[in-house]
Amino acid sequence: MDTFTTLNDALVNLFRDVMTLEENAIITQEYQDITNNDMHVIQAIGLDEPKNMSTIAKMLSVTVGTLTIAMNSLVKKGYVNRERGVEDRRVVYISLSEKGRNAYLHHEEFHRQMIESILKDLTAEETESLVKALAKLNIWFRSHQEK
Repeated sequence: MDTFTTLNDALVNLFRDVMTLEENAIITQEYQDITNNDMHVIQAIGLDEPKNMSTIAKMLSVTVGTLTIAMNSLVKKGYVNRERGVEDRRVVYISLSEKGRNAYLHHEEFHRQMIESILKDLTAEETESLVKALAKLNIWFRSHQEK
């Protein structure tokens, strides 16, 4: 197999497999009422200070309208809190509820275990090469998202 075919197959399969693994690992009995996309919205909201809708939409590369649909569902399910700004009532701030924080930590644990599992069989040199290659791949994807 040539380099192009090998890389193409690896990337296509990696993206699909990570999404499938993540869905199977994250959407457990406790979190069966949310989707993988919901979990990524929860991750974008994060544990820190509340964020406005525009900030979260930008992080996820979606429109505020698209995010509003997901947010309505997450509020209804009890994962997210929505509050109007004190200084500007037009601004809506989003934060995680206790249930949302638990889902966030559950998702974070999956990622921690995935990374530890990948790194355990790599040498320091292989780890450094993987990090450099993935960082360049990430830059390429990000540069093409903005076009």
